[in-house]
Amino acid sequence: MSANDEFTLYDLRVEVVEEDGPMVCNHQPGDYLELSGENLSFPPGQTFPIYALAALLPLLPAKQRQTHPNDWMTTDMEVACPDPLCGARFQITRTGTSTFRHGDVTRVPLSGEGA
Repeated sequence: MSANDEFTLYDLRVEVVEEDGPMVCNHQPGDYLELSGENLSFPPGQTFPIYALAALLPLLPAKQRQTHPNDWMTTDMEVACPDPLCGARFQITRTGTSTFRHGDVTRVPLSGEGA
């Protein structure tokens, strides 16, 4: 491997923020999860509703990557709870960066490298 196989992803924090109406799901303002690379972490003893997590998961890999300043993925930070009767919102914040090496995360060789 060489230094040119490195890439950077944003670390993310997904936090339940002020509600827009009553919350009916099992989350409270201040609840959060963090994402670094492919790893989700939760504070000890805290839970996170599976349906909200399922709705958020497709957005997180895109939020981890550099996007154009005008792209909505860059500017829009809040996501509504997928339950139409729940007023919760989830704020996705880029908190830092982590650097990875291509060869450490996949077996597919980079173009020009041998198998």
